[in-house]
Amino acid sequence: QVQVVESGGGAVQTGGSLRLSCAASGYTYSRHCLGWFRQAPGKEREGVAAISNGYTRYADSVKGRFTVSKEYAKNTLYLQMNSLKPEDTAVYYCAVRGNLCTTTTVLDRRFFDYWGQGIQVTVSS
Repeated sequence: QVQVVESGGGAVQTGGSLRLSCAASGYTYSRHCLGWFRQAPGKEREGVAAISNGYTRYADSVKGRFTVSKEYAKNTLYLQMNSLKPEDTAVYYCAVRGNLCTTTTVLDRRFFDYWGQGIQVTVSS
């Protein structure tokens, strides 16, 4: 059974930083894709950053501020978020796709199979 658990959220002021962690276990896919998504109140869930087969992809809104990485030994995905803005406020989700992502699906939530419960990130002005 695949389990996905996020941690590291919280509240910061504009310009601050947070690092989210995602512990994913129970899958044995050698080919897989891991991603971060977020959902703000009243908005659809959107892709933020993902990593697949060694390449990374970011939403335009977070390029240059967020960094996604994976620690293979611990099977943990990270999202380092710097220069946070109030518009980054959302519930952040980690997701696993049991196959590689393509450049057109890597930030598309419809192609991910397993999801964490989400964690709140709040950025105040």
